[in-house]
Amino acid sequence: MSQVSEPTAITRLLVVEDDDTIRETVAEALEMEGFAVTAATNGRSAWDLLSRETYDLVVLDLMLPGINGLDLCRQLRQGSAPPLILVVSARDTETDRVLGLEVGADDYLVKPFGMRELVARCRALLRRQRTPVMELSTLELHDIHLFPGECRVTRAGLEIRLSPKEYKLLELFMQHPRRVLSREQLIEQVWGVDYIGDSKTVDVHIRWLREKIEDDPSNPTKLVTVRGFGYRFS
Repeated sequence: MSQVSEPTAITRLLVVEDDDTIRETVAEALEMEGFAVTAATNGRSAWDLLSRETYDLVVLDLMLPGINGLDLCRQLRQGSAPPLILVVSARDTETDRVLGLEVGADDYLVKPFGMRELVARCRALLRRQRTPVMELSTLELHDIHLFPGECRVTRAGLEIRLSPKEYKLLELFMQHPRRVLSREQLIEQVWGVDYIGDSKTVDVHIRWLREKIEDDPSNPTKLVTVRGFGYRFS
């Protein structure tokens, strides 16, 4: 048996899958890697568990009875401290993957998949979530103020609510004003060099961030696209 140093058993995962074979196989594979795993067979029971307990990561199928996976993602993202979400689905088109990311998934894994890849993706998500934030002085640009020590952002004096990825993106842009950052650079700095998901998640998070910091998100003036190169905060 291989020795596991990371993550430990206190890392809590919820597996939400209505297929008995897949659910049991995934739960067993994750438990063997040192995770504390709870399983749910449908969206309603998953939501009940998530309302009562705290989980670090949810492995979530989309096609579920009761509450489907997309709606469950939306509900979780409205909470104050949502868990990480790894969607697993047989839907494999680009549109399906983008939709999953848009409603709040942190990563998207297409069925059928290998257990080693599933475990690797779970570990990568958790590892990036635990990366400590550097203490920096307050960053200011336009009407945006970012307070790294507090993980807090204000716009025109009013606090705005950002997800962890939105916050990290904004912090990176404000640390490098007027510099063009490519998708690859953003993934490396925000998602981590071991990220193995879809790069389109960058575009999704950029759109979400614009909705919170721009007067007109469809015609951004702060966080702009430099076609063929990436994005710039200017």
